[in-house]
Amino acid sequence: MLSVANPYTPNAGASPENVVGRDEHLEAFRILLQRLSRGRTNQSMIITGLRGVGKTVLLTEFNEIAREGKWEVIELEANKHDESQFRRRMASSMKASLLRLSPRKLWSEIGQRAAAAISAFAVSVDQAGTWSLSWDVEAAEGFADHGDLAMDLSDVLVALGEAARERGRGVAILIDEIQFLSQPQLEAVIQAVHKTVQRALPVTMVGAGLPQIAELAGDARSYAERLFRFPKIDSLGPDDAKKAITDPAEAEGVTIQDDAVDLMLEITRGYPFFIQELGYQVWEISEASPITREDVELARDAYEAKLDESFFRVRLDRSTPLQTAYMRAMAELGPEPQKASEVARIMGRESTQLGPTRAELIDMGLLYTPEHGYAAFTVPDFDKYMMRAVPQLVVPPVQQRTRRSAARAQQRSES
Repeated sequence: MLSVANPYTPNAGASPENVVGRDEHLEAFRILLQRLSRGRTNQSMIITGLRGVGKTVLLTEFNEIAREGKWEVIELEANKHDESQFRRRMASSMKASLLRLSPRKLWSEIGQRAAAAISAFAVSVDQAGTWSLSWDVEAAEGFADHGDLAMDLSDVLVALGEAARERGRGVAILIDEIQFLSQPQLEAVIQAVHKTVQRALPVTMVGAGLPQIAELAGDARSYAERLFRFPKIDSLGPDDAKKAITDPAEAEGVTIQDDAVDLMLEITRGYPFFIQELGYQVWEISEASPITREDVELARDAYEAKLDESFFRVRLDRSTPLQTAYMRAMAELGPEPQKASEVARIMGRESTQLGPTRAELIDMGLLYTPEHGYAAFTVPDFDKYMMRAVPQLVVPPVQQRTRRSAARAQQRSES
């Protein structure tokens, strides 16, 4: 069939033709905005889940809902940036939001105060010197200029929220990969949102991240569990997964036979990204409607090869030999969360020797800790891939670390 008509979208963060199985979360976000618009408080959200379940897609849907409701949206993909970089990105985004809320010529006293707060927040001193926004608004004194990220972000977000309320609008901050914020940055965001809640301002922050973010947020601020909901999204249920497979094809006038759908469900296990990738490969190999079970069988090799070379390999390629060996040992034990001592046994090492390696893999976003002492892959079916990509477990010889680096890594592994 025509490639140009292929309705499946196996791209990172790309919204499929139809978003199914997430109605509950979309409605919860609509209610959140509506309550804040009325001056009522409501818990913000941090969505958690494995790679490929559609967290970024949900944030894209939230973006559209917010903009339809005339809310200002600040989008941020978290990276391991230092404080100066974080301030620059936030300041630039908040400046743009304020200008969209109201042109400079129409600023009231509240708008002017928000602008001065943003200017004060933007000023950060690092080795390169002083950086400021490219506008002629004088920075506020004694406001958003404490030199403490949490206090400064709280001041400026409250000021921006007051400017939005004056205009009958709101501000939604959407942060993807939120687990990659540093602890001070995460603490600052949580504290700032807390201040806007205390003042019943129309400001919310919705994040999306790997499962460990709920624990990280709780460690950052004890009240995070009351400030946020942490909905977990997973693979789609059978009915929703079937719709995700068949609806895009039917929109192009193509049907998929029931036994072919059953096989696609069996292969993908309902994971949204896997459905899009398999659907794409099946479409490319099929010659005409209806798509048959034989078409799916023929497309299976191309589907697995595509996942291996992109979705899976990009993660393995970032790993050191010891990190690779650790993940290979986990894969040998199976797809379930694995106890650190069992992984060490497979590798012929002591748990204490491998604690730093495990901590590094968690910090890289390749593993997470569902419970104390256990680790699991953040990518569905990664265990199967590791068995294919690394047929034999090879454990590199022990290398001595400096006492300081070993102590830091051990602290991370115990947290």
